[in-house]
Amino acid sequence: MAHPVIHAEIRSLDPDATRDFYSALFGWTYSEGAFPGYTFVDIGVEGALPTAIGPLQGGTDAVLFFVGVKDVEATLARVEELGGTIVQPAQQVPGVTFGVFADAQGHSVGVAAN
Repeated sequence: MAHPVIHAEIRSLDPDATRDFYSALFGWTYSEGAFPGYTFVDIGVEGALPTAIGPLQGGTDAVLFFVGVKDVEATLARVEELGGTIVQPAQQVPGVTFGVFADAQGHSVGVAAN
């Protein structure tokens, strides 16, 4: 299975201010997402990488990309075998299961499966 980057998001202590900044900078508009305070970015280009801005989900402000995998829990278990750590365990929201890990050098990356 290929493992493409399938999603990106900005997690912010102040998502409203973050949305305002990127709206003013790039003209982005937003639609409601999977939970309160989480919005999807409409950049006005069809087929663009799905991107979102939302509140912190534990941890600190972060810019993340998510890699598509077949099994989020199995991937997170493999992360730990390779010396990485789990930042956010597997979670389900409508239509997707996702999690976040830090590699052995501390870089945070998300994984997601439909």
